[in-house]
Amino acid sequence: MWPRIAIVVGLVAGVAVASLVIGGLLLLGPAPVLVATATPTPSVAPSPSLAPSASASATVAPTPSPTPVSSGPPSPGTGSPSPNVATLFHIGQAAPTLAVEKVGGGRFDLASLKGKPVWVNFMGTYCPSCQDELPLMSGFAARYASAGLVVVAVDIREDATTVGEFASALNVTFPVGLDLDGSVASSWGAVALPVHFWIDADGIIRAGSLGGIGPDIMASSLQTILPGVKVTP
Repeated sequence: MWPRIAIVVGLVAGVAVASLVIGGLLLLGPAPVLVATATPTPSVAPSPSLAPSASASATVAPTPSPTPVSSGPPSPGTGSPSPNVATLFHIGQAAPTLAVEKVGGGRFDLASLKGKPVWVNFMGTYCPSCQDELPLMSGFAARYASAGLVVVAVDIREDATTVGEFASALNVTFPVGLDLDGSVASSWGAVALPVHFWIDADGIIRAGSLGGIGPDIMASSLQTILPGVKVTP
């Protein structure tokens, strides 16, 4: 009988040892890997690097604004341009003094043009947008001269010969003034080129635009100073 008991005890002991070994392997094995799937975060396009400030030298072209800012036609439903834009272009205020020598001789004085609508453009021969705009401006000047429109471009800090050759090459038909020291542009807040101001017959600025613009903005801004005249691009 004792041998049978010994056999039974041995079997039980063997099972116990085997259980301990298996349990130990499970405890010592690698931890389970948890897999989580997350919704991918949309990648954000990097902001473009800021271009270095242009030199004061007339040979370096100021970088035009990629998006023209026009304050002439009011935003739909508002009845007036936004306060910040209005302040930038002095909308609703009397135009600052503008008296400059003209290319080819003579003098341009805005004060002598009371009673006439005036379009003033600050520009430079080194400004690509200015080269595109001046021929368009000549077209508007010719088409609306009978409505009393006066158009003038004011070049900033360049000599008369350079500006005269530039205007002649583009067949500019309106006066081009010379702001030789930049003081006039500064008084108007023309910190980048090109800048446009549309002034009504009472000498009040009604619209303004910064950066290269096309015929649509030109026409809609002109409309603010030519009441009763249908202006088309």
